[in-house]
Amino acid sequence: MIYFKFPFDEKLYSTDEDSGENPISFYSFDGLERLDFGGKIIELSPENFNQILISSKILPEDKSGFAAETKEEYLENLEKVIEVIKEHQLPKLVYSRRKIFTDFEEINLKESFNHLCQSYPNAFRYIFIDDEHSWMGAFSEVLGKFSKKTYEFETMSLAGTLPVSENWSEKEIEEQKPVTSYIRNILNRYSENVTESETYDHISGNIKHLRTDFKAQIKPENLDQIIQELHPTPAVCGIPKDFCKEEIQKIEKFPRELYAGYIKIETDETVQYFVNLRCSKLYKNAVHLFVGGGITAQSNPEKEWTETELKSEAVLKNLVILK
Repeated sequence: MIYFKFPFDEKLYSTDEDSGENPISFYSFDGLERLDFGGKIIELSPENFNQILISSKILPEDKSGFAAETKEEYLENLEKVIEVIKEHQLPKLVYSRRKIFTDFEEINLKESFNHLCQSYPNAFRYIFIDDEHSWMGAFSEVLGKFSKKTYEFETMSLAGTLPVSENWSEKEIEEQKPVTSYIRNILNRYSENVTESETYDHISGNIKHLRTDFKAQIKPENLDQIIQELHPTPAVCGIPKDFCKEEIQKIEKFPRELYAGYIKIETDETVQYFVNLRCSKLYKNAVHLFVGGGITAQSNPEKEWTETELKSEAVLKNLVILK
């Protein structure tokens, strides 16, 4: 079962699971895993949703054996990341960790999802449960949106993170620039008509990011190739993409799984792709929260740790738990 809401849209959607269509697919960060949800997309009324029972008792048990990365381990690994960045003169590399939460008896999944939806109205919000996987998330980064009628493709450069009350420093500004350049260069190869917005603040709950929007006229047959070139963006991986991806898989303590992958949702009018960032993997006896940050040669490891703690609150503070 899957339930979701589009950004700035409070209508609740699911799938009827009856047709042969596969309108929704989750792709893992490494591209090796794909999870499909079959059936036609349908809208659910609040009354219908209220009648549906979603119990955390049906979730699988956490048998991964993973122990969360301690602060000391994180800081130590981040020093290694910064060494790699300096040695290879990288503009940026994204490093992530899991925060594992176990201090509960049961989670009220439906209320947790409702809280997440209320906290992040400008994000794509979802919860799904199947036999092997259960995830919940809310995130604002659009990998791509394509109109089947006008052939217009939209995407965004979203990078840099601070609490809403703080001012941008050179570090965050420099972190966002290569993401913007990366996207611009890809789109210019597929379109002669690319427009780019000014960079502005994108508020997401208790944090903000730097954002630049892009629009381009493209050929429908190039859509899949553009998405493959955009993913993973420098905002979740680094530059150069292939090298950073290899380093991430060597240095990070855990596989990312669906975190920093993307979700494809196809309707009669559009194909939309959302980056799976502020997300968690749900178990009967644990919640794995995935958080990361863009690291540059100027990064302060202590500050990066604080940033990941802040990001973990996106899901954690919305969990309705029973102790």
